[in-house]
Amino acid sequence: MRYALLFPGQGSQEVGMLAALAAEHPVIDDTLREASAVLGQDLIELTRQGPIEELNRTERTQPALLAASVAVARLWQSQALPPPAAMAGHSLGEYSALVVAGAIDFADALKLVELRGRLMQAAVPQGVGAMAAVIGVDDEVVEKACAAYDGDGVLEPANYNAPGQVVVAGSKPAVDWLVANAKTFGIRKVMPIPVSVPSHCSMMRGAAEQLGERLRQLVIRTPAIPVLHNLDGSSRSEPDAIRTALVEQLYRPVRWVQTIRKLEADGVTALLECGPGKVLATINKRIVNVAPGAFASIAIGEPDGYAQGRQLFTAETEQA
Repeated sequence: MRYALLFPGQGSQEVGMLAALAAEHPVIDDTLREASAVLGQDLIELTRQGPIEELNRTERTQPALLAASVAVARLWQSQALPPPAAMAGHSLGEYSALVVAGAIDFADALKLVELRGRLMQAAVPQGVGAMAAVIGVDDEVVEKACAAYDGDGVLEPANYNAPGQVVVAGSKPAVDWLVANAKTFGIRKVMPIPVSVPSHCSMMRGAAEQLGERLRQLVIRTPAIPVLHNLDGSSRSEPDAIRTALVEQLYRPVRWVQTIRKLEADGVTALLECGPGKVLATINKRIVNVAPGAFASIAIGEPDGYAQGRQLFTAETEQA
């Protein structure tokens, strides 16, 4: 079976995340303790007890999610199973994928995404930027609506998450304009997203440049397993190319649909989401035809999903 490990981005965090899996598998809390020592904060307490306002602070969310995702991947890798054919991560999750693929040291990545969160928050003051999900129309309709905005500020596609679901980002007046004028473009549903920064749009260029300065000092190795990048759904092996992709990722859209379809074209038939929640496992089912026995998209951060993921390989062994 050709499978891929996928890693979620911001929005998957919640108080109590991974608690059920940790109760059965010590490697989860062992990884969180390792991350806590690097960051000088108790991630077990933060992720299990909150408060949610603290967990949702961007500079807290990013290292917490990275540590949680790496913990689930370590649990999966502890089994005597074939390695994945590829990996990918949504936004922040790209860093988790690079850690698990051996391209970036865990400790370095924790400090890097903590800095990434601070830079993103500092780039756009609270309340100045906004994001919204546009539901039920083709990508071209969203792009046309963004291009039609002629006011002050920025309005750009930020995440191509699934067919009929594109997230836009930009200045708050611009996003408010889209909400108010959506029907003009045949858009029936626009859902504002409660975030503190407008990710993956040109308002993040300043933060990206500062992040690039840190990335130039960071040791990056060729991934042992291909990691598909958000920019174009392609993998990169050269460290400098990976650095460039991570910088540009901050102010260019996440092309998740393109990434998943590339995996499907490469013969991947199972997508396993490593981390809390099931955001990716859910949207993947809108991108590919997930049918029993044909293609699987499973979140393995909960005991039931983890068992279901293992069952895929048990069934394959029995059939062989």
